[in-house]
Amino acid sequence: MRKLIPLLFAAGSAPALAQNDPQIIVNAPGGMIDLDEARALDLAAIDASGRADLGRALERAIPGLTLGEAAGNPWQATLNWRGFSAGALQGMEQGIAVYLDGVRFNQPFGDVVLLDLVPDTVLVAAQVNDANPVLGRNALAGSVLVQTGDGVTLSGLRGQGDVDSEGMAGGAVSYGTGTAQSNLLVAFEARHDKGWRVASPSTLYRGFAKGIHQGEGWGIELSALGASTDLAGNGVSPVELLDAKYDAVFTRPDSTRTRFARIVAAPWLPIGETSRIELRAHWQYLDRRNANGDLADFGPCDANPAQLCVEDEDDSYSDPLFSSGSPVAANAAGDDPAVFNRGKERTQAYGATLQWQDTVETDLGTRRIALGGTWEHAGTRFAAQTDLGELEEDRSVEDLGLPLISAEGAIQPVSLDSKLDDFALFANLEMPLTRALSVEAGARYSHNRVVMEDQLGTALNGRHSFDRFNPSVEFDYALGTGLHATAGFSLTSRNPTPAELSCADPEAPCTLANFFIADPPLRQVTATNWHGGLSATGKMLAWRINLWRSETSNDIRMIASSVRGRAYFANLGHTRRQGIEASAEWRHDGWHASAAFAFTDARFRDAFTMSSPSNPAADDEGTIMVARGDQLPAVPRHALNLRLAREARSWSAGITMRARSGQYLAGDEGNDNPRTPAYAVFDLDGAVSLAPGIRLVAQVRNLLNKRYATFGTFSEVDEIDLAEAPGAEDPRAYAPGAPRRLTVSLRAEF
Repeated sequence: MRKLIPLLFAAGSAPALAQNDPQIIVNAPGGMIDLDEARALDLAAIDASGRADLGRALERAIPGLTLGEAAGNPWQATLNWRGFSAGALQGMEQGIAVYLDGVRFNQPFGDVVLLDLVPDTVLVAAQVNDANPVLGRNALAGSVLVQTGDGVTLSGLRGQGDVDSEGMAGGAVSYGTGTAQSNLLVAFEARHDKGWRVASPSTLYRGFAKGIHQGEGWGIELSALGASTDLAGNGVSPVELLDAKYDAVFTRPDSTRTRFARIVAAPWLPIGETSRIELRAHWQYLDRRNANGDLADFGPCDANPAQLCVEDEDDSYSDPLFSSGSPVAANAAGDDPAVFNRGKERTQAYGATLQWQDTVETDLGTRRIALGGTWEHAGTRFAAQTDLGELEEDRSVEDLGLPLISAEGAIQPVSLDSKLDDFALFANLEMPLTRALSVEAGARYSHNRVVMEDQLGTALNGRHSFDRFNPSVEFDYALGTGLHATAGFSLTSRNPTPAELSCADPEAPCTLANFFIADPPLRQVTATNWHGGLSATGKMLAWRINLWRSETSNDIRMIASSVRGRAYFANLGHTRRQGIEASAEWRHDGWHASAAFAFTDARFRDAFTMSSPSNPAADDEGTIMVARGDQLPAVPRHALNLRLAREARSWSAGITMRARSGQYLAGDEGNDNPRTPAYAVFDLDGAVSLAPGIRLVAQVRNLLNKRYATFGTFSEVDEIDLAEAPGAEDPRAYAPGAPRRLTVSLRAEF
């Protein structure tokens, strides 16, 4: 029977994955996860390209997991898996729970996952799990559990310097010392990326420290994480603009500045010979600010041509604009009025997970029980405003310093305080029924409360509570040596976030989910999940096949408003996501070959109409028809990864192919427009040892310089003259994939 390992608050950090021993310890609530069911990565896999990169490593190793760059910045990539996502953009369906060192990493205000804050240098293990309610809210598709190292797993002095062909330069240094009983790790990394697109620089600083002490019958782990990032993500560009100038951006700036700090304390204490009690407490602080320049549907008011108005749904200018109580003159922004949006989010959160674990050896195998509870409190202050801007010839927007408010409320400033309290009780059991058959069962009860207080009036005031009980069960049968069959069922859910609850009124839309204007209720998203599979592990060959299905109710989606650049959230009935995943890995005498394929079928189960005014298939009211059976946008149906590598004593080399089918564009839920083009991209990597402890590593991404897109939507391209593409009228807009890029790293370990 396969071994289950304790995951939460392990005394030591995750060991590297040995070729013949695939066990990795990764922290998460529930006390145990079956690693034969999880898809696991070790330090070597995370570091395979020469520079540690969590997102790229997951994309290489996990069947069906893809990266989308809707923001136009690789540090703000979105993880897409089984039709759900985890990423930095508000409005994405955040259906994947992410944990870093056993603490939830989805940020409280919008459940977003900010990969730019993750210290890649100190990561030693990660795993992706099927949907499991014990792992809390957002685990609709499943969860990603990430583990940092310690002074033993990352021992010694390590340094790395990186440069690439697009102007990126960076480095990292770490020092680990001690024994399994007491050790210390400190690390720091800095990186500046000029960016391959126009005006798209990024700067990142990240630091990490961890100390572990294990005494006689007790132990404690303390860690601290700090990050400061400044990212420019200029989003999608019209397809005709990309054809003319592949590195062009549509409008700019679109920048995000983030400051983040987190402290985790994790003591544990044995209770008797078979049990232990564990606590993991955390505190974190997030300060995130964004600035965005965009086009605006402004023009002289029909009733008063001397004043500036917002264009309404019937193409008239009847909603006048004011700044500081005075009318805005029609010529205040010259001939090309625009908007400059600013948002500021400041969140403090703290919480704890308390858990009791018991492990007993029986005649049939190991029986494990975990009982526990979690509590988290988060307070957020959000403020935003729209200033009048002027569009320059290079399509950048100059902020004119005039804060705007419209008479009918389509544009207005926001100041909101929100408080989130989340409480849950969970239980997890793994028990052998025979020598070949075991069962794993879990359950979680959660209570979630959101309180919102409008600081400028009363429109945003609201109180929302959500309660849910979710069970799960899985059976595992050993068919023979190294051959296993599994089948499981689970219920999972996610609650509307404060960001979504405050942006659910089509009459008062938000600026791309950065403004919060009104407060109609949203319903809890629930998912019913089934999965089954076969897996085999041999001396040289390992393979697995999985079938899965997830049926969700009350999916929350972001819907475009008739007001340019604004949107709102709504529940849109039922969806069904299902698919198959197959992978195989072969190792022999320094050679390594792997293949992974996934088919994902994601469809709406209800017919409805929705607003999508930039969609060329929209009617005169700007709405589209979505039929039962239409496919969800932004979900590639086919994903294939292939890799061949050779490793010798002093050198290594490998080639990887990533192939993806096309996907429907966001805003084309009715499937009325062409998909993004399918693509296949090849990456080449290699390393050579220059001296003991010193290696030179090189990687060429997109070896054949393929032009491709990882995300698509619509833009109102006909509203602006593109100097690079005169007469452009195709509203499709893509997030372009990066061209050929050579990265060279020098690494030293002492």
